[in-house]
Amino acid sequence: MRKCPVPRLRLICFPHAGGSAGFFRSWAGLVPDDVELLAVRYPGREDRFAEPPAQRMEELAEPIAQACAKLAGTPLVFFGHSMGASVAFEVATRLAAAPAAAGLEGLFVSGRPGPERLRYRNLADASDEALVEDLLAMSGTNAEVLANPELRELFLPLIRADYRLLDAYAPKVPPPTLAVPIVAYYGGQDAHVDEDAVNAWSAVTRSSFATRSFPGGHFYLEQHAAPLVADLFARLSSRTS
Repeated sequence: MRKCPVPRLRLICFPHAGGSAGFFRSWAGLVPDDVELLAVRYPGREDRFAEPPAQRMEELAEPIAQACAKLAGTPLVFFGHSMGASVAFEVATRLAAAPAAAGLEGLFVSGRPGPERLRYRNLADASDEALVEDLLAMSGTNAEVLANPELRELFLPLIRADYRLLDAYAPKVPPPTLAVPIVAYYGGQDAHVDEDAVNAWSAVTRSSFATRSFPGGHFYLEQHAAPLVADLFARLSSRTS
């Protein structure tokens, strides 16, 4: 996404259900010059299109954790939106089991209830009409994809696969699991995430916890990428200064 010859840290972004690494492409111009921006490519999309989508959370988290462990020597920061928040959390717990492998400096989660407050929506087997209606209600970007018959034919099976993975996801949370700071972001008008559900993330860390809401719904970050990224790095700077 954005390479840096000698980065002081790496920001690794985890996309939402049905999402791809390209969702974070606009962030390349928002991060500091000495930060390397990376985004996870899930199987079944972009240059991994030929691979079948993951069926279980373990299929995503395990290889990502192994890849992150190879980045030892430069601090890591995770940002995950919606499903990506859960994936980032699972990767973080795996890195915590081998702290010498990689240094995680912070976990930033977005648009997702804490692990103990997850809501299972059971949309994987919904009709195309019901699924499209739900997707359109969440994001204007979805409208652009769903308006194209060819893209819609490719997208709906992928979102169903991700929803099925989420329906099967049962996080194991022996609190508190992590020792890194967590910041939870959410849209103030998000119909799927409320303040109490977001605050549940505080139960999984022994370190600091904070929340911030932005105007908008589930995909508030499409309109507020710049202030969101600025807030993220301000919080990181305040901890290291």
